[in-house]
Amino acid sequence: MSGANAKIQAIYRYPVKGLSPEPLARTQLEVMETLPADRLYAIENGPSGFEPAAPRHQPKQRYLMLMRNERLARLRTRFQDTSHTLTIEMEGREAARGDLRTSEGRAAIEAFLAGFCAGELRGPPRVLHAPGFSFSDVARKVVSIINLASVAAIEDVIGRPVHPLRFRGNVYVTGWPAWREFDFLGQEITVARGPRLRVIKRIVRCAATNVDPGTGIRDLSIPDTLMRSFGHADCGVYGEVVEGGEIAVGDELSQ
Repeated sequence: MSGANAKIQAIYRYPVKGLSPEPLARTQLEVMETLPADRLYAIENGPSGFEPAAPRHQPKQRYLMLMRNERLARLRTRFQDTSHTLTIEMEGREAARGDLRTSEGRAAIEAFLAGFCAGELRGPPRVLHAPGFSFSDVARKVVSIINLASVAAIEDVIGRPVHPLRFRGNVYVTGWPAWREFDFLGQEITVARGPRLRVIKRIVRCAATNVDPGTGIRDLSIPDTLMRSFGHADCGVYGEVVEGGEIAVGDELSQ
């Protein structure tokens, strides 16, 4: 394939939808699953109708998320896999901590967000979770793949840096020409260690990409720029894991 030296430059997961990304040096992929703990929790923005006993995909507007709640980007969060403890920091100081498996821990996180997002809430915020469920933007369990050359192409037309984390991807790739990822629809990408992902869909970008991930300021118009300059509002693709195994930063990709 063109871009034969394509490789993984970075891997991220998002344990709580809308909150901080967490970088990973390596991780395991399981067939037809997301990255471990990716979008494992969400914060309900007022009554959403979500039922943990019978979870189903719902529009992201029912949760706190960057498309409408850009202030979330000002928070730094850490999630501990073994304890399911979420720590929230604001302006360099711990603002809240709680074990999301317990009512007391969830209440601590909810109380902080009730104050921090006051004025943007349709009702009391509530931590949501269901075993085996992912609060992804799409109903299928996928891994999002971002081509860094495509991000660079957006930078070129905007004329200023565009932080790749605006796109909240799982796997960031170097070595492909800009927009080459769209050519892989319906095809498989193989990671050097053996896992394979089938590319199933282009990712249509929303206003969340307008928010600077460091400051929480809405300072760009990414979807509009994409439409004006490239005739589409897409950046990145979704892949379904068809063969599992470990992936790591630096792994080469083939197609």
